Amino acid sequence: MDKKVLLELSNGLKIELPVLSGTTGPDVLNIKDLYTMTGLFTYDPGFVSTASCSSTITFIDGDEGVLKYRGHNIADLAENNNFTAVIYLLLYGELPSSEQHKKFLLKIQESSKVSEQVTNVIKAFPKTAHPMSILVACFASLQVASYHEKHGNNVSGEDLDFGISAIAQVSTIIAMIYRHINNQEFINANNELSYSENFLKMIFGDAVDNDKSALFAKALDKIFTLHADHEQNASTAAVRLVGSAGSNLFASLSAGVATLWGPAHGGANEAVINMLKEIEQRRDIDKFIEKAKDDKDPFKLMGFGHRVYKNYDPRARILQGACHEVLSKLEQNNELLKIAKKLEEIALKGEYFVSCVSIIMNAIDIPSNMFTPIFALARTTGWVTQ
Repeated sequence: MDKKVLLELSNGLKIELPVLSGTTGPDVLNIKDLYTMTGLFTYDPGFVSTASCSSTITFIDGDEGVLKYRGHNIADLAENNNFTAVIYLLLYGELPSSEQHKKFLLKIQESSKVSEQVTNVIKAFPKTAHPMSILVACFASLQVASYHEKHGNNVSGEDLDFGISAIAQVSTIIAMIYRHINNQEFINANNELSYSENFLKMIFGDAVDNDKSALFAKALDKIFTLHADHEQNASTAAVRLVGSAGSNLFASLSAGVATLWGPAHGGANEAVINMLKEIEQRRDIDKFIEKAKDDKDPFKLMGFGHRVYKNYDPRARILQGACHEVLSKLEQNNELLKIAKKLEEIALKGEYFVSCVSIIMNAIDIPSNMFTPIFALARTTGWVTQ
C-alpha cells in the first residue's frame, strides 16, 4: 500500500503527499506537486532536508557515521581493495573479479595518454597559475579533443567510455600540471605500475626511493578511495545540473572542478594546511580557539568534521592510521599533526579527516596548491558515475 502524509495548512486546506521509500535511509516526502496543489514553494538552502534525485551509488548516514559505495562499507573498501577496484565498483555497481580487474586496469592504462592539444593547453598557462584553473581548461579541452569532434553537442551512449578516459587521463593531467608549474619535464606513464604508483612516479620521478614510494602510493590510494564519491555534494550537484541540460560529460566535469575549487568544498584541503602552519608559526593555539568560538570573528577552523556527519566521519578513522604510518616511515615528529590533534581535543571533539589528508600530502612533499587537484582526481570517478 502506498504511503501518504496528510498536510493541513493554516488556511484549512488539506492535501495528501506521497511518501517514497528507498532501500535504506529515511523515507522521502514527494513534494513535486506541492505548488500546483497549494501555490506554495519550499525553502531549503543547501538541500539540508531535500533529496534532489534518486540514486543507487552512495549512501551516507550522518547520524551513525556511515558511508557506503554501492552498498559496501567504506572501511572495507579502503582496507581490502585498491582504487581501481573502487572505480569499477562505482561505475558498474559491483566489485570486479580478478580477471575483470585486470582487464579494467589495462583499459585505464591504454586510455591514459594525453593528447598534444591538452599538453599545449597546460604549457600555455604561466607557471604562477593555480593548478585548478589549468585543470578546468584541460577538461574543457578534452571535450574539444575527443568528444565534440565525434558527437558535436549530442549526448552519446558512449559517455561511459569517455568517462573512463577522463578518469584515466586526469591523473596524467594533474601530474603534468604539477611538473609544469615547477618547471620540470613531463614524465610518461608506466603501465607496469598501479594507478596510484604511476601517479606518484609521474609527479616525482625517481626522487622517492622504492621503499617509501610503496608506502606513499598506498596512502594516496586510500585518499583516492575515500574521496571518490560523497552523495549529492556541491560539485556533484553542479555536474548533475550541467548534465541535466544535455551538456556533454567533459563540460559537466569542468563545472565540477570549478565548484570543487571553493574553500568551502574541496579547497578546504589546501586551506587547512595553511591554517595549521599559521598556528604553528604563531605558537598560540588557545588564541585561535577563542577566535573560532567568537561568532563575530571571521576566522574559522578548517578541516575538522563534515556537515553531514553528526557523530563521526568514518573516513577519518581510516586515514589516521595511514597518517601515522607515513610520518613514522619519514621519522617525522610532525608538529602540524600535534596541532590538529589538540584542536580536535579542545575545540570540536570531532574527527580530523581533512587535516589527516593534508598532513599526509604535506609530509610526502606535495605542495598545498596541489591538494585540491588531487581531490578532483579522485572525485572524477564519482562525477562520471553520477
